[in-house]
Amino acid sequence: MKNISTTNSLTPSPHNVLDSNDNIPKTPKSPFSSKILMSPLASPMKKALTYMEEIGHLTKLNDPQDDWLPITESRSGNAYYAAFHTLSSGIGVQVLLLPLAFVTLGWVWGIISLSLVFIWQLYTLWLLIQLHESAPGLRYSRYLRLSMAAFGEKLGKILALLPTMYLSGGTCVTLIIIGGSTMKIFFQTVGAYNTPVSTIEWYLVFTVSAIVLAQLPNLNSIAGISLIGSLSAVTYCTITWVISIVKGRPQDVSFETVENKSDVARICSILNALGMIAFAFRGHNLVLEIQGTMPSSLKSPSHVPMWKGVKFSYSIIALCLFPLAIGGYWAYGNLVRTFTIWIVYIT
Repeated sequence: MKNISTTNSLTPSPHNVLDSNDNIPKTPKSPFSSKILMSPLASPMKKALTYMEEIGHLTKLNDPQDDWLPITESRSGNAYYAAFHTLSSGIGVQVLLLPLAFVTLGWVWGIISLSLVFIWQLYTLWLLIQLHESAPGLRYSRYLRLSMAAFGEKLGKILALLPTMYLSGGTCVTLIIIGGSTMKIFFQTVGAYNTPVSTIEWYLVFTVSAIVLAQLPNLNSIAGISLIGSLSAVTYCTITWVISIVKGRPQDVSFETVENKSDVARICSILNALGMIAFAFRGHNLVLEIQGTMPSSLKSPSHVPMWKGVKFSYSIIALCLFPLAIGGYWAYGNLVRTFTIWIVYIT
C-alpha cells in the first residue's frame, strides 16, 4: 500500500500541472495590446490584412514567364523610355492623310471628328494602362494574356490570336514597303550611289536592317532608337505644315465641300474620311509591352510613370496632328487631293 501511494503521489495531476505552469515566467505584454485587440477596429484590420494577403497585394507583382522573353526581360524602364516608345509608335506616315479627310468633312466636322478620336485614343490608352495590373499579383504585358483573363482561356485565344497575327503581318509588310521606298528616295536625293538599285532590293535592305536591330536583348535597349524615331516623326510633321503655311496658298484654292452624285457615294466618302482620321492614330499594340518593361510594386505601381509618359508623348502628338491637318487644309483646300496622291506615290 505504501508503494502504491508513493506511485500515485509521483504521478502529476492536472491540477498540479496547472499549478506548475503558473510558476513559469511569461513574456510581458504591453498594457495597451489587449485594449487595441478588443477595440472595434481590430477585427476589420485583421480582415483587411488577411484579404490583402489572400489576393496578393502584399506580394511582388511579377510574371515569371516575362523574365526570359525578349521584350519584357528588362524591368528598368521609366517615364522617359515610355514617352520615347509611345511617341515613336504614335506618329506615322498616316498623318499626312488628315488634310484629305477635311476635304469631305469640312472645317467644323473635321476638327470635331479629329478631337473626338484623339480623346477616344487617350481614353483607351488609359484603360489599357490600368488593365495591365488589374489582377493582383499579375501583369498582363500582352493582348493574348489580357484577352484570356477577360474572356476565358479558349475564347480569349480565339478572339486575340487571329487579330494579333494579321495585324502584326500587315504592319510588317507596310513598314517594309514604306521603309524601303523611303530609303530609296533618300539615297537618290543625296546622290549616294550611281548604280541603280531596284525597289525590291531596297525592301530587302530594310528587312535585313530590321532583323539586325531585332537582335538587341530587350525593348529598353532600343530606347535611343525610339528617341531618334520620335525626333524624326516630329520633324517631318512640323516641316510639312510649316512649309505649307509659309509658302502660301496656290491659286484656285477652294474650301467648298465636295458634293457627290448620290447619297451612297456621300456616305462612303464620309466613312472614308473618318477612316483616315482613325487610321492616323496608332500605338495601342505596344502599350502593354512598354509598360511591362517598368518595375512595379505596391507603393510604386507601373501605371504611374507609364501614364506620365503617355501624357507627355500625346501632348507632342497633338501639336503635330492638329497643325498638320488644319494647316494642310488651309494651305491647299480641295487641292490637297493632288498633294496627298503625290505623297502616297513617293512613299
